[in-house]
Amino acid sequence: MLKFILVGIVNTAFGMGIMFVFYNFFHFSYWVSSASNYIFGSILSYFLNKHFTFQNKSKSLATVIKFTVNITVCYLIAYGVAKPLAVWAFSGFDAHVQNNVAMLAGSVFFVGLNYLGQRFWAFKEE
Repeated sequence: MLKFILVGIVNTAFGMGIMFVFYNFFHFSYWVSSASNYIFGSILSYFLNKHFTFQNKSKSLATVIKFTVNITVCYLIAYGVAKPLAVWAFSGFDAHVQNNVAMLAGSVFFVGLNYLGQRFWAFKEE
């Protein structure tokens, strides 16, 4: 768990940095910005978690597919829930604030779901 947390800190800083720069500086949409976090962060996460956190020795395509499915499902759930929740909770604020809050909340939801999926499914040794 400690290794996952350390990798998570590095991965979260990397992915969230990309997401917030894309949204706030390049003015990409909520979905493009959060998906960029997911895509770039997932690539880093795969290598760090596979080799460092879970020390998974598998070289099979099945592991890559399971990781990709896990990340995709976690992303869709986390950011899909965060967006309407932030719009509702921050209804008195403009869309820019709502989207920043949604991206932050989506990142938090994603971390929890992703850990469970990687630990108990994607990198679980058979």
